[in-house]
Amino acid sequence: MRNRFTFQPRLFCFWLAYFILARLLFLGYQADHLRGLAVGTVPRLLWYGLRLDASAAAYLCLLPFVVFLLGSLAGPRFPMEKLVRFPTAVAGVVVSFMVVSDLELYRAWGFRLDATPLQYLNTPSEMLASAGAAPWALLLALFVGLLLLAWLLYNKVVGSLPALPNGFGRGRAVLVSLLYLLLLIVPLRGGVQQIPVNQSDVYFSPQPFANHAALNVAWNVVNALAQQGATDNPYQYMPDTTARRLVQQLYQPATPDSATTLLRVPRPNVLFIILESFTSKLVGSLGGERGVTPTLDSLQSSSVLFTNIYAAGDRSQKGLVSLLSGYPNQPNTSIIKYPRKTEQLPQLNRSLQAAGYSSHYYYGGELAFANMKSYLVAGGYDRITERTDFRAKEQNSKWGAHDHILFRRVLADLRTQQQPFFVTAFTLSSHEPFDVPMPTRFKGSSEADQFRNSVYYTDHALGQFLRQARQQPWWNNTLIVLVADHGHALPGNSPNHDPAKFRIPLLFTGGALLPAARGRIVPELGSQTDVAATLLAQLHLPATSYTFSRNLLQPGTKPFAFYCFTDGFGLVTPANTFTYDNAARQVISKTDSVTNAQLRLGQAYQQTTFEDFLHR
Repeated sequence: MRNRFTFQPRLFCFWLAYFILARLLFLGYQADHLRGLAVGTVPRLLWYGLRLDASAAAYLCLLPFVVFLLGSLAGPRFPMEKLVRFPTAVAGVVVSFMVVSDLELYRAWGFRLDATPLQYLNTPSEMLASAGAAPWALLLALFVGLLLLAWLLYNKVVGSLPALPNGFGRGRAVLVSLLYLLLLIVPLRGGVQQIPVNQSDVYFSPQPFANHAALNVAWNVVNALAQQGATDNPYQYMPDTTARRLVQQLYQPATPDSATTLLRVPRPNVLFIILESFTSKLVGSLGGERGVTPTLDSLQSSSVLFTNIYAAGDRSQKGLVSLLSGYPNQPNTSIIKYPRKTEQLPQLNRSLQAAGYSSHYYYGGELAFANMKSYLVAGGYDRITERTDFRAKEQNSKWGAHDHILFRRVLADLRTQQQPFFVTAFTLSSHEPFDVPMPTRFKGSSEADQFRNSVYYTDHALGQFLRQARQQPWWNNTLIVLVADHGHALPGNSPNHDPAKFRIPLLFTGGALLPAARGRIVPELGSQTDVAATLLAQLHLPATSYTFSRNLLQPGTKPFAFYCFTDGFGLVTPANTFTYDNAARQVISKTDSVTNAQLRLGQAYQQTTFEDFLHR
């Protein structure tokens, strides 16, 4: 029955029904994931998701309920219905945009929409380029359809505001309105328990997708924004002293003079090339698909190939910090967003600068993207070349200058670069939307085939660069480091937590290598964070400030790789591997031989590294 005093509950029920429909839309869009769910999981995730749906609905009702209370106080001339409908309509548009954006972002990233996209807002063109492969027409149609459905649902469930019944005084109206406002506290905090509702309350399944689907996207975004300035460590698994002791055991010093020497000269030039999204799944010399990276594969006989390296995270800016500062990633944020913190990190360029190296950093896109420029400026590079430094006709990619243009610029500049030099070049063409200036190598319209083509193109551009570089006078005195910024879900659509998604190539090559080192295979298990200490050891420079980096060529160290993804981490050791969900506080996947001690070691590493991040 519709009357004045069921209006507020009807508004709450509207939002609750809207979020249930939004979840069904999410499940329909991610239909491929449904096939892997156990029988009966969908009803359960709908049931568990109601707590966050109710919490989000309560937050969205707060302002209208306050307006309703004020209108009850003000009397019949107060334009209550307009003032209730307006914020509800605005919220409907904003939340619908979140819901539809989340559909494609989850498919691409493997986690629900949170505060992550906000770090890209200052570079909208790059953000749009990154999303270039999205089905925009379909998403727009879904957005319009969802708004229309919300409007129909509102009119059906809520409708217009009835007049105050005859003989029902203002005081009683205020009392009822206040009562409903106070009752919102219960769904808002998820019940009457001591601790308010959080993500872990809706995590019910050992299958990550089921837990992700139970989340409310609007609640998740607001919660992520609220947590950005938090100073408490959410990954508190044990006493800090215990966690630090376990982590320190991983970095016990080995015999100083037992490390392998790879170089002919003590102070070679260093050309550090970071390859966008180069996953080991497409590198034949690492057991991946053959024919996609012929340049990298051909280098095996003349290089030092590290065959068991993992990215520390899943975003470019995270890989940058891990490679150049030897610093671990954080699950739900990145230290690169905080210039005050990154200024305190060691950087390879600073270490080499102190040894007399000149430097230059190259990128074909905008370095404002994800706040990378502030990090590089703190690193003290003598010169930085980015998108604005390339001519307009050279910016033929949606991101900026394609990789062959980038390598051409690097090659030209190195003729006059003061030696010894530390030059860093970051490619971009193998990033979404995978538009590359070359004939199609791998036929097919699938995203995986587009990705293969883009990786093949960058590998080809790299091969052309190396062939010309070998003719340059600086070649014989130069060490080239080739490494990926992160892996990729493609091909094969690896789950967000899957170790296969994080395995990447790492090669040392160039004229500065000892002849005896060429063709060497290093099977040592390691991480991006270990590249800094490994390189500095070869240059006979101290790496003591790189506290989370270890020399991969130093016998006696404990091999492991730790990586982060949204709300979780993975720990890889020679004997076993497991991945862990921080929100659900449960193992996602593991090999049979994983022990409780190893689980605690992973938790200790997560706790200790995030504590270090908080106190930087």
